Amino acid sequence: MFTFKAFRAVDEPDICRMFIEGHANVLKDYGVTKVTSSNNEWKDNPYVFVVTVHDDLTGNVVSGLRIHIAHEDYPLPLEGAISQVDTNISKIVAEYRELGTGEIGGLWNSRAVSGYGIGALYLSRASLVIAEQLEIPSLFALCAEYTLKPTLQKGFEIETKIGNKGTFFYPKLDLVATLAVSKDVKGLPLALKEERDFIFDLRKNLQCERLEMTPKGEIKITYDLKISNPNWRI
Repeated sequence: MFTFKAFRAVDEPDICRMFIEGHANVLKDYGVTKVTSSNNEWKDNPYVFVVTVHDDLTGNVVSGLRIHIAHEDYPLPLEGAISQVDTNISKIVAEYRELGTGEIGGLWNSRAVSGYGIGALYLSRASLVIAEQLEIPSLFALCAEYTLKPTLQKGFEIETKIGNKGTFFYPKLDLVATLAVSKDVKGLPLALKEERDFIFDLRKNLQCERLEMTPKGEIKITYDLKISNPNWRI
């Protein structure tokens, strides 16, 4: 029914264009026409990795997310976003960057997959599967109110050094965002056992088919999460 595909952005320009178009349409549905994290320059960034969700019937990209690796020459999208309300963000990111860190960003779902839990549940799990391949010990996530709980369940914690104990208004004054961080991407010691077991199992089976239970019933997901070009340190 759906296929999850992981890749380095610069290796798949056509799929990146499909991602960009789908994400833009979702933002318009919410009345957001311009946000820092939707800057499309990421498709040419060698430190960006992507997971897309394809409808097996149509081939369309119906959901997706990105992982941006922190690099001095390529600031994380959240740095530009949060610096508008708290200038300490770049200093905090720099501390994590010494060992390697990144950001989950650009998470979106089309209305075609609404209610399946594709984004907040399965895609966020997939991000932690590919993060291990990238060998980054930590990972940030800028969460909307509805994605905060499932993010924390996957082993993230709120970064209280930013904003009002980790929260601030973004991208509009009536929307609350929270900065979360996973400080042990490999071990996920703070994750719920169910989440950790699922992620660890996928790490052992990067290319597989599974029947997953969703709020709308059972669906088949084909996972293709092995990144052919993961070494961003070269």
